[in-house]
Amino acid sequence: MEKKLKNKIILVTGGAGFIGSHLCEELLALGVKVICFDNLSQSSPKNIQTFNNHKNFLFIKGDCNNKNDIEKILNKMKVDYVFHYAATVGVKRTVENPLSVLNDIEGIKNIFELSLKYKVKKIVFASSSEVYGEPVEIPEKENGILNAKIPYAHVKLIGESYCSAYWEKYKLPAVALRFFNVYGPRQESSDYGFVVGIFMKQSLENKSLTVVNDGLMTRNFVYVKDNVSAALRTLFTDEVNGKVLNIGTGKSVTILDLAKHITKITKNNLKISFIPARNNHEILHREPDVTLQNKLLNYRPEFSLIEGLKLTYAWYKDNLTK
Repeated sequence: MEKKLKNKIILVTGGAGFIGSHLCEELLALGVKVICFDNLSQSSPKNIQTFNNHKNFLFIKGDCNNKNDIEKILNKMKVDYVFHYAATVGVKRTVENPLSVLNDIEGIKNIFELSLKYKVKKIVFASSSEVYGEPVEIPEKENGILNAKIPYAHVKLIGESYCSAYWEKYKLPAVALRFFNVYGPRQESSDYGFVVGIFMKQSLENKSLTVVNDGLMTRNFVYVKDNVSAALRTLFTDEVNGKVLNIGTGKSVTILDLAKHITKITKNNLKISFIPARNNHEILHREPDVTLQNKLLNYRPEFSLIEGLKLTYAWYKDNLTK
C-alpha cells in the first residue's frame, strides 16, 4: 500500500477531528501529501499539532457546506482521493440541534459533485452504526433491516445513497463505511463526547464511572488505529465500490464490563454508579456482522479491547492531567 500511496494527494475533510486526525497521521507515515480540511467547530488544532509542520501536511480551514471552499482546493490541486469525514457528531449534540445535522447534506452533495468534476479517483464516506437504530436483527448486516430514528442517522443514509448512485451512474468509485464505536487518543471526553473518553476523564478526576441504567447495553468498540487501517484498505479494493461496509471487531461488550475493564486498567478502585438514561436514544445493542469487512478487505483488527484501552488511558493521563 505504501508504494501505491506515496506522493498521492489526499483530502481529508474533518481532518482535525478525532478519527480524521489519526487518518491524517497514518497517511503522512505512508508518504501521502495530506490536505486537512476542517472548520474547527467540533475539533481542535491540538489534534494535529504533532504533525502540523510536516512537509507533506497542509491545513485549510473551511466548511464543506460551502461549495466554494471545497472547489478552491480541488481546482488548485490534483486530489487523488477524498475521505469525507466532516460531520456533526455525538448523539447529545445532534439530538439537541438536529438542524445542524441536516446542513451536512449540502456538504455531502458538494463533495460528490466536485469530486466527479475534478476526477477524484475514489471517495470514502464515513457513515455510522446509528443507521441501524435499535437493531431489529443481531448481528446487524449491511443488507439487513435498518431502523434509523434520529436525523444524524438519516443524513448518513443519504451519504450512503450518494456513494451507490454516483458509482452506478458515473462509475465514480465510492464506499460508505459504517463505523461502530471508535475510541482512542484525542477523543472528546466532555458531556458531548463518547463513553470511553468520558470514563477516562472521570477516572483521572477520581470520580465514579457513571453507567446508564443497568449498564447491560452492548457496544462494539474499535480502536482508532484499527478503524484507520480498515478504511485505508478500501482505497485499492475495487470490490467495495458502491457498497456499504460495517467496520467493527465482531466482539461486543456491555458498558458495565467496559467500566470494569477501565477501573482495572487505571487501578484507581473507583466506584461504578448507575444513572438514568439521558434521553430516549439509548440503544440497547450494537453488534455488527463483519463478514464483508473480513472477506473484501481481508482484514482483522490488530488491537484487543484491553490493549486499546491501555493505550488510550496512557494518552489521557498525559494530556488531561497537564
